[in-house]
Order: sequence, then structure tokens, then C-alpha cells
Amino acid sequence: MGYFPFFVELKGKRGLIVGGGIVAERKVRKLLPYEPELLVVAPKIDDGIWKLSEEIKEKRKKNADTSELILSERDFETTNLEKMDFVIAATSDETLNARIAKLCEERNILVNVVDDKEKCGFLFPSLIREGKLSIGISTEGASPRVATTFRARLSADIPERMEEILDYLEKIRPFAKMAIEDDKKRAAFLMELADVCMGKGRPLTETECEILLENYRNKTSKDVLSDKGAPSDRETQSGKDVYSDRKISPGKVVLVGAGCLSYEYITLRGMQEIRKAQVLIYDALIDTRLLDFTIENCEKICVGKRSGRHSMKQEEINMLLIEKAKEGAHVVRLKGGDPFVFGRGNEEVDALTEEGIETEVIPGISSCIAVPELAGIPVTERKVSRSFHVMTGHFAGDEESLKDEIHKMAAMDGTCVFLMGYTRLAEIIRELQNGGAAAETPVAVIHGTSDGSSRAAYGTLLTIEKEVQEKQISMPAVIVVGDTVRLPE
Repeated sequence: MGYFPFFVELKGKRGLIVGGGIVAERKVRKLLPYEPELLVVAPKIDDGIWKLSEEIKEKRKKNADTSELILSERDFETTNLEKMDFVIAATSDETLNARIAKLCEERNILVNVVDDKEKCGFLFPSLIREGKLSIGISTEGASPRVATTFRARLSADIPERMEEILDYLEKIRPFAKMAIEDDKKRAAFLMELADVCMGKGRPLTETECEILLENYRNKTSKDVLSDKGAPSDRETQSGKDVYSDRKISPGKVVLVGAGCLSYEYITLRGMQEIRKAQVLIYDALIDTRLLDFTIENCEKICVGKRSGRHSMKQEEINMLLIEKAKEGAHVVRLKGGDPFVFGRGNEEVDALTEEGIETEVIPGISSCIAVPELAGIPVTERKVSRSFHVMTGHFAGDEESLKDEIHKMAAMDGTCVFLMGYTRLAEIIRELQNGGAAAETPVAVIHGTSDGSSRAAYGTLLTIEKEVQEKQISMPAVIVVGDTVRLPE
């Protein structure tokens, strides 16, 4: 059996839903945005559906263009099928569902029987709807989980302002028809306009649209559609053809926290930005599997240490971000952990802001919390530690000040977490003891891996260096000091 994904106009169509439970409610909720006229019939209808009915009545009082939802608490009758365009059998009674399916087949009414594909004339897809964008995903009932997974992946690709973009593109079509007489040139213009809006994640300003339009007005159809005159797929996706040559307003830079360890710990919001990046500038300490989620022609630039190569200086990174943004690209600056936790993200934001470039910061999961947690170590614990303190173990250029801070941390009742301190472990231990920490204070040194697992050495301030050597713990590592660290028996 083959199910073809038709998109059907449901506004004003009459639908019957037999059943009044949670499954019926889910079907009603999916259908309501498309403004059908629905009748729900069941001996008892759940409160959730009654609430939906009240909401629709309120909308109708305000003259809102909306669905119709009629509820009838009684047993199903054959007469309920009269003048129905589609029917959904959503009861817990398999015999009744089968009877409804047979009656619909006899009357040539499309029917969906919940959890019984063989009796279905149509299936409900896993649905994405953003304004005029509707995406339906179906596995023909083989695995709803697979459909749901793809729905989540596709949702992450959709710009936040998708509804605005589609409204804008729809409104611009009549204007384009008047402005560009040549059909081929107009089609090319509308295609590029859509690509640019998707890349920017927003409608174009009037000035931006006019600059793009002027390019098509001043060229022949042959020039526009040739390799020389038309933007290639690569150029369109990167945005360079529109923004660099025509001096359209600067692009945007989004600082994204990649989280730590496995790519699975990035936020959904962060993944959305990676998926639409035209330029991705990333640090070395990220899970490089994140790079696989970029568009095909995304320009990827590593600015961290890799295979003995020194990392790019911060000033050079700032200039690179500014340069790419001024080309008009949607730039994602992917930083390990959280951009503002020892990530110098604020310096990058300041540099970009001074140049008038739009920025956004998306938080990430910091290793100061996640790495101890994955090793089973809480940074706070009732009656044990009511605070935790995070510090860089990177001493360069400010050694005396950092020593003073470690002394202060040693005097506090709380958990101490050191990032980037592996190579200075001996000095950190010494300064904690100089600050008054007892030699038997528990310590863990934890190395996280890109699969989300971790290896740890446990000991005290007195023994931890030896334990690290014996367990062969390597960089990068997080150092945790305090009573929340449980030493192995």
C-alpha cells in the first residue's frame, strides 16, 4: 500500500471524531489550526476537549476566523456519518472502530482508525506547522518514533521567524512581477530572495531587497542565469554574492556554547544556529561531530590548537568575526562549554558591537558543572556544600593574584572547581594548602571524552598527584576539591 502525501484544504470541511479521550484530543488539536468543522461524539468527553470547545467559542465572539467544534456526549450512530468529508475512529473499542471503518468504506468516506493501519484510508503524519509552512512526516505506521525524531531534526532547521519570512515572500511576488518583466529573471530573483531570507533568518529590509532587485533589473536573462551572472548554489547558501559585492548591511554573529564532552549536550537552540551557519568559527575543544550538522557549503574555520598548531590570538579572532560579518554572512562562533565562562565571549561581543554588528549569545553547558556531574560528583549538596566556586587554573600573567584567590577559596566552605588547571595541578594543591585546606581534603581530577563518558582519579590533596599518574588522566581535565567528592572505598 502506498500513502501519497496530499495537502488538502480543510477549511470548512466536515470531520467526525468518534471518541472523547486523550487520543481524540490529540487529533482535534492537530486539526483545529486548519479550520475544519468538527463533530466529536462519545458517551463521555474529557475535560481537555471541552476546554478547547470553550476557547473556540470565545474566538468566535471576537469574530476570529477559526474552526467549529461541536461536542455530543452520546453513543455513535450511523447517522453521524452523513455529509462527513473524513472520519477518525479514536475509541478504545476495537469492534466499534472496525464497524466505523467498514461503514466509511461503504460510503467512500476517508477514515483513520487509531492504531490500526490496515483499516485506515488516510494516516496522520508527524506534523510541523509554522505559519504557511506545513511539513508532514510519515513512516506508514512502521515507526512513529522515527517520524518524531525526523520532526525534531527538521524543526531545528526552521528559522525562528519562518512565518514572517513566508508572509514577506508571498507579499513580494506581485511587486516582483511588476518590477521584472522577464519570467526567467523574475524566477531567479525570487529563488535568490528566498535563499537569502533563509540564510539571514528574517525578511530583508527595503534597502536590501532593492539592492538585490537592482542586480536583476540591470542584467539580461541570459546573464542572470549563466554561471557568470547567477549565484551558484555555494554562493547563495553562503550569502557572499548578496552581501559582499553589493554592500548590503552586515550579517549577524551568534556566539553558541557547544557544551562539553559529547555533541549530544548542545542545546536545541544552539543546534538550530549551527544548522543555518554560513560561516562556522570554532574552538578546538568541541566535539567535531557538530560540524556534520552544517549546511553543505558552510565555511568552517578552526581557531583553536590542533595537531601542534598554535591557536589564533583573540585579537585575530575578533577581526575574523568582523570580516565575515561584514561580508553579510550568518556567522556562528562555536565555543566550548559556555561562551561567557572563561570563553572570552564578552570580548568578542564588545568588538563586534563597536563595529555595529548584530550579536546574539546562546548559553552552553559548562564543564564546571557537567563534568563533575557525569562523574557522579555534585557541586552542591545539602548539609555538605551550599556553594561552589569556579576558577581558571591558567596562571599566565597574573600569578600572585590567582594565588590569593586560591587562598580565599581554601578558606570557604564549599566546592572548588578548577578549569584549565591540569598542567598546574601541583601549584593548585600547594596554594590550597597554603590557604588552610587540610591535606585530607577530597579531590577528583576528571577527564571527559567526546562520547559523554569520563575517567577520574580520586584522592586527597596529599595523594592526588600520584593517583593522576597511576590512572593516566590526561588533558583536558576538571579538578574538583571538596567534601562532595566521594573517595572510593
